[in-house]
Amino acid sequence: MQATESPVRPSMRFDQSALREIHSRVDIATFIAQYVPLRKRGNDLVGLCPFHNEKTPSFHVHPDRGFFKCFGCGVGGDVISFVQKREGVPFNDAVRMLAQKAGIELEPESPQAARMRGERETIFEANRLAAAFFARALASDAGAKARAYLERRAFSRETVARFGLGYAPASWDALVGELQRNAIDLHVAAKAGLVKPKESGGFYDFYRDRLMIPTLASTGEVIAFGGRALGDDEPKYLNTATTPVYTKGRHLFALNVARRAAQREGAFVVVEGYLDCIALHQAGFENAVASLGTSFTLEQVNELRKYAENVFLCFDGDAAGEAAATKAIDIASKVLEHAGSSVRVVLLPPGADPDSYVREHGSQGFQALLKRAKPAIEFRLDPEIDRLRDGFSSPAVIARKAEGLIRAMTSREEWDRWRQYVADRLKVSPDDLRNSRFLTNTANFSPRSNVAGSRYAPVRSSPAGTVEPLSFEREVMSIVLEEPALAVEFAERIRPSSFRDPRYRGIYERIVRHAAEAATTADLMAFFVEDPAALGVLAAEGSRDRSSTVRFGDSGERRAHLERIAQRIEREEVESRYRELRGRIDEAFTAGEPISDELRKESEMLVSKLRKVKA
Repeated sequence: MQATESPVRPSMRFDQSALREIHSRVDIATFIAQYVPLRKRGNDLVGLCPFHNEKTPSFHVHPDRGFFKCFGCGVGGDVISFVQKREGVPFNDAVRMLAQKAGIELEPESPQAARMRGERETIFEANRLAAAFFARALASDAGAKARAYLERRAFSRETVARFGLGYAPASWDALVGELQRNAIDLHVAAKAGLVKPKESGGFYDFYRDRLMIPTLASTGEVIAFGGRALGDDEPKYLNTATTPVYTKGRHLFALNVARRAAQREGAFVVVEGYLDCIALHQAGFENAVASLGTSFTLEQVNELRKYAENVFLCFDGDAAGEAAATKAIDIASKVLEHAGSSVRVVLLPPGADPDSYVREHGSQGFQALLKRAKPAIEFRLDPEIDRLRDGFSSPAVIARKAEGLIRAMTSREEWDRWRQYVADRLKVSPDDLRNSRFLTNTANFSPRSNVAGSRYAPVRSSPAGTVEPLSFEREVMSIVLEEPALAVEFAERIRPSSFRDPRYRGIYERIVRHAAEAATTADLMAFFVEDPAALGVLAAEGSRDRSSTVRFGDSGERRAHLERIAQRIEREEVESRYRELRGRIDEAFTAGEPISDELRKESEMLVSKLRKVKA
C-alpha cells in the first residue's frame, strides 16, 4: 500500500480568507467528478482511484466534509491536495488554478494579515473546544434539563448530533476552566464572545444554563453560537456578536449543510429561527437556512445566490412575520433580477411557526405549503389591491393607482401579466390600467403609504405655467432637509438637472452647494434667509403632514430611499440614451448606410450598463 504523500508546503502564504473562499465556492464532488466517474454510496461518493490501478472502487469523496480518501493507496486530502496530486503541481500553483476557476483574487499575506490570522485561528480553536465542551455537557447529568427540552421539541439524537447541539452549564467558570486547560488565551476567547472580563479581573462564562447551537462556516469551522434559554429567562436567545471570524448579517445558520441540497432543489427555504431550521431539516427539508437573529440582508442573499437562484421565505404567521417577509422581499429584489419569479412567500397560519407547523402537520403538510407559496410580487400586491378595492375611489382613479402599483413593484417585462392579475381582482379591464394617465414617477411608490397617490399633492398652488414637482423631487428635498449630509453623499448621482420643477431644481442646486457646511436643518435654512420664495417652499416641505409624504425612521431608511431614487435616475438616463442610439442605428440601417464602430461600441457599452442597473 502506498503511503499518503505530504503536499508541498507553500513558499508564499496567501490570505487565509481567499483559501477559505476556495473551499466554500469549489464543490469538491463536482470538481473531482470531472476526473473520476463517481456514484452514490450512502453519504459518500465512490469511484476508481485516479492515483493507482484498481478494479474495485476504493476512492471515496465526502462532499459534506470537503475531503477525499482512497482506502487502497492511502492518498487523501482536500480539493487543493487533489489538484496538487492530479496535476503534479506545488501548493501555490494548485491554489492559483482553483482561485481562477472560482473567480477569486489572490493576495499574498501581509505581516498584519499574519497577525490577524493567528488571532483568527485561535478563535476557531476556542470555538471548536467550546462546541465540544457544550456537547459533552448536554450528555452529562447536568444536561438533563436541556435533553428534556429537546425531547419536548421532538428532536432526535441523530439531529442533535448532526447540528452539534450542546448545553452551557449553570456555572460562572465551567467554560473558562476548559479553555484554560487547553491553553487558550482568555483575552482572545473574549473577542470570540465566549467569555466576558470581570471588573475585578479574570473572566466569566458568557453562556450559562442555555441550550447551545453552534453556527459553522461553509468551510466547516465553528464561527458563532446561539444560546437559547430553557425557561422564561430573557433574552430568549443570546447570540454571538460580531467577532474577527463572524459578521452578523453576513452568515446563515445551516448553510454548511444546506447548500448542496439547495443546489439539487434549485432553492433555499429561509426561516427566522435556529430551531425552526433544525426542525425542517429533521423533516427532510435539508435546503433550509436561518437568518441568525437578524433581518434578511443583502450579504445573506448574495451568499445564497452562490448555490441557488430561488428562495422560499417562511417566517412566522403573525404581523411581525409578515413585516419580516415584506422587508426580506425588498432586500432580495435588489439582488435577484426577477424577484417575482425567484422569491416566493410561504404563508403559515396565524400564530404558527415552521417548527410547530411541521410537527403538527408533518413533512407532507409543509410540502403542500411550499407548493402554495405566493410569488413575492403577489404577496406585495394583494394588500394594496384590497385597499383600492375597499375604498371609495372612482374607477378611473383606481385604474391609475393600480397601474402605479404594477410599475412600482414589477419589471417592465412582467407588466402585462400583472395587469391581468390586478384587473381580474379589481374587476376592471387590463386596457383601463394600461391606458390610465399615470405620472412617470411610479418607481417611487411605497406600499407603506395608505393610498398610492397620497404623496402627489402640491406643496402649494403653482403659478400658471409652472410644472408640478414629481414626488421624488419632494422626497429628495424632504430627506436632505432632515439630514444635509446625504445631499453631499448623493450629489453626483442625484443631480439638480434631474429635477423637472424649476423651483425645486434651483433650491436643490443651492442645497448641494452648501450642504457640506450645514450640520442641521436650521443651518441649511440659513443659506436661504434672503430668498423668501425658496424659504416658503422649504418651510412647506418641512411642515408637510404625515399623510402626504413618506416618513423615514432613521438615517438608514433615508439613505436606502435615496439609493432607490439614484438607481431609478441612472436607469432612466441609460434607457433614454440607448433609445436615442438605437434610433440612429435603425435610421442608418434603413438608409442602407454602414453602422460605425463608434455606434456599435457605445451600443454594447449601454447594453452592459442596462444589465447592471437592472440587476
